[in-house]
Amino acid sequence: MPHSPVAAFPDPPVPDALRRQRSVGHVALAVARMPGGATRTTDLAESGPLRLRLPRPEPGPMEAVLLNSAGGIACGDRFTVEARLGEGADLVLTTTAAEKIYRSDGPVTRLDVDLTLESEAALAWLPQETILFDGARLARSFCAAIAPDARLTLFEALVFGRAAKGEVMRDGALTDSWRLRRAGRLTYADTVRLEADISTMLAKRAVAGGARAMATLLHLAPDAESRLDQARDLIQAAGCAALSVEAGASAWNGMLSLRLLGAEIGPLRLAAARILEGFRGRPLPRVWQT
Repeated sequence: MPHSPVAAFPDPPVPDALRRQRSVGHVALAVARMPGGATRTTDLAESGPLRLRLPRPEPGPMEAVLLNSAGGIACGDRFTVEARLGEGADLVLTTTAAEKIYRSDGPVTRLDVDLTLESEAALAWLPQETILFDGARLARSFCAAIAPDARLTLFEALVFGRAAKGEVMRDGALTDSWRLRRAGRLTYADTVRLEADISTMLAKRAVAGGARAMATLLHLAPDAESRLDQARDLIQAAGCAALSVEAGASAWNGMLSLRLLGAEIGPLRLAAARILEGFRGRPLPRVWQT
């Protein structure tokens, strides 16, 4: 089962009269490489409003699309995603659209992702952005256990407030915890914790310099460090400076990390799409283009 978020915000006491039914969604996917080389589903479980759609097979990695039939996530909802890739499996996981985290009157929304990659497996985790409404309270955990020769490419983007409505996050809470293990040893640990007047915190130069959208691209693979120059070249080729998107890349310990900051999600999304396509050498999933 997915690990619990680190230092997550506790739910405040809620009187029985105010308790309401909440959504609990769960998807557990297992895939394996078939004798002919294609990756196929070996097990799939779904519950609640969370569903998985599998487009028709095409050349290249298998593609799976997460769908939240509830249309968003409200206060106190709980969603979990598990994926296990067998030896040599090749999978892309994405989402149908941006995920919306609505305003909460107290309870915390919880999102947990747990990934397992066996030897020579390759996974690209490429969800579209997560939008936090003013007053949203989110605790998210992201855990992965990968074999030494597996390849894991992660992309996550967060948006603070709805720009089209001129919304800023005057109130809210976010705990975003990442824990990645290679061959059973902790390789990467990162936790972001923001609360109360988040827009004021984001305005600080040491935090986000006023950015309202941020994204992380993290790549773990045997050759990850050797691709640092390529990542930096892609930042230039994507036109980050012209799009007013601040970006930087670094590499260490078999990992490559690229982070982006922008005043709005539109330019940041465009820059990220260009970088991802160049880095992976293939187009993004079709849902990104609709």
